Amino acid sequence: MDATRRDVWQGAAAAAGALLLGAGPSGAAMPAMRAIPSTGDQLPLVGLGSWITFNVGRDAKLRDESVAVMQAFFDGGGRLIDSSPMYDSAPATIGYGLAKLHHPKQLFSAEKVWISDAASGPRQIKKSLSDWGLPAFDLLQIHNLVSWEQHLETLRSMKQAGRLRYIGITTSHGRRHADLARIMQSERLDFIQLTYNIADREAEQRLLPIARERGIAVIVNRPFQGGDLIERLARRPLPPWVAEIGAATWAQFLLRFVISHPAVTCAIPATTRVDHVRENLAAATAVMPDQALRQRMASYVRQL
Repeated sequence: MDATRRDVWQGAAAAAGALLLGAGPSGAAMPAMRAIPSTGDQLPLVGLGSWITFNVGRDAKLRDESVAVMQAFFDGGGRLIDSSPMYDSAPATIGYGLAKLHHPKQLFSAEKVWISDAASGPRQIKKSLSDWGLPAFDLLQIHNLVSWEQHLETLRSMKQAGRLRYIGITTSHGRRHADLARIMQSERLDFIQLTYNIADREAEQRLLPIARERGIAVIVNRPFQGGDLIERLARRPLPPWVAEIGAATWAQFLLRFVISHPAVTCAIPATTRVDHVRENLAAATAVMPDQALRQRMASYVRQL
């Protein structure tokens, strides 16, 4: 292991110190939280994505199913919901759900700007705010580095004016890691978002260590490879030592691998099912696997 990666794991004890476990009003375990490095504010380790799952148009039944997912998410201690104009009707579906749920105060809203014409960025952001039914977002991210220099100026101006709490940049599917690394090292960012899971581990080599070094929060998309990982592993047995991980299902096994990395602030699995929301949130209610156990987890999956 090189020095940079070793430093990441030597910092795991400090990260564990910022990992908070609690119980809800009913006494049920709530998801652990980790600090946002730039402010120290806490976020639960499991959030909620909306790619594909919330793109339901105006179908009344599917919209109400999305509301049920959001209700279970908030009831289970969730906070961060992530979306993008790229996801078509997903932002409006979120807005519909938030209105139905009377705008839960614990919401941490994470939206994106995604338009090549940077001059149109403010107009797109305004529409997104209208879709969500919010006066301001907690976090705005530049989606997939599109026109990132110009959009970053817009987001910085919004933050300086008090109209935005956090700014970030995203990538997905393992794309443009070298570009993202250069931006992380040269610009002041609060968040990055990237793809990371037990089968896609390139981010461990450079991006996650830079995030630790630079004090940048990390949101992980595609922790299940869009469901492909769970489908591939569904017929395979969990390891006989799974109790050591604190997981009862493959989804929890895979999610605990992601959120136990000390550089990860929050993972955002997407789902259409209430039981899956509860299963995902429960993955963050126990002490996280350490480095040795994580290596054992990864090795087991590689051999399947």
